[in-house]
Amino acid sequence: MSPSSACPHLFWREITSTWCGSFIGVTMTNIGEKVVCLVAYHIFFVLFIWSYWKTIFTLPMNPSKEFHLSYSDKESLEREPRGESQQEVLRRAAKDLPIYTRTMSGAIRYCDRCHLVKPDRCHHCSVCDKCILKMDHHCPWVNNCVGFSNYKFFLLFLAYSLLYCLFIAATDLQYFIKFWTNGLPDTQAKFHIMFLFFAAAMFSVSLSSLFGYHCWLVSKNKSTLEVFRAPIFRHRTDKNGFSLGFSKNLRQVFGDEKKYWLLPVFSSLGDGCSFPTCLVNQDPEQASTPGGLNSTSKNENHLFPAKPLRDSQSHLLTDTSSWSETSTKAENGKVGMSNPALTMENET
Repeated sequence: MSPSSACPHLFWREITSTWCGSFIGVTMTNIGEKVVCLVAYHIFFVLFIWSYWKTIFTLPMNPSKEFHLSYSDKESLEREPRGESQQEVLRRAAKDLPIYTRTMSGAIRYCDRCHLVKPDRCHHCSVCDKCILKMDHHCPWVNNCVGFSNYKFFLLFLAYSLLYCLFIAATDLQYFIKFWTNGLPDTQAKFHIMFLFFAAAMFSVSLSSLFGYHCWLVSKNKSTLEVFRAPIFRHRTDKNGFSLGFSKNLRQVFGDEKKYWLLPVFSSLGDGCSFPTCLVNQDPEQASTPGGLNSTSKNENHLFPAKPLRDSQSHLLTDTSSWSETSTKAENGKVGMSNPALTMENET
């Protein structure tokens, strides 16, 4: 167990020992009620611990080797002064990569610490000192980055910890009321009843707000970082650029197999390096195109046609013909200009 997660780990252990030992063993007297509560409790507890463990120990995914600069490109960037020469190096490195987003100045997103072209939705974590695919945030409670590889686990961890706390508060409520009406025998268990209810209720309030926030993020296909700084595409900033409609947004995180949705096993769609975007693949669930730009003009100007949702499960579309099926002949002639960058801008 990591040092940063030791404190919550000890807290949950105290809750467990108090509920099972003092509350069930001393306060609750009905045998049938004890059996039902213990069975339900251990179901919630196992799912909670399982998802918590997976969130902590699932390593964040980093960009694949296709996004790393070659040795010669690195030397060129270090040797050439800022300007057209460096721009040409980045254009050459990123010409076949499925990259939609840019920096604020319109440049290709490049990390000078990891020496790679950043995939869409990838950010450099200053704590982990590496680029994390679809990074949401670095969570001190689990001492790990929450990103593409473990976001589903993190969401289930919030859900099951909330259910865990609500279950404890609900089973303890009737005895908590008896405490104030002097309906309980004067034993040491009275203090445990107070502790259990206040701790569970307090955590339920905080967890419900956090879980609700991340449910909203999933419904909009956003990350926490994208809420604070909307992704910038070639033509403009679009805070809903990756949103494909509620049902497809949900499947991006939980996958197509519904039988795995409630289990902390990886089932998210895609490879974490490329994502479908509504800018060139309008979904019926999406609202009409904002800004007065029709979808036809976007399709003509966007150099990377959007992939269908199922196609995003492949690693990288290395077959360049699949990218050019909906492109015009003029676009096919723009060799090396698939990702034009006006300037190079380092991001960390």
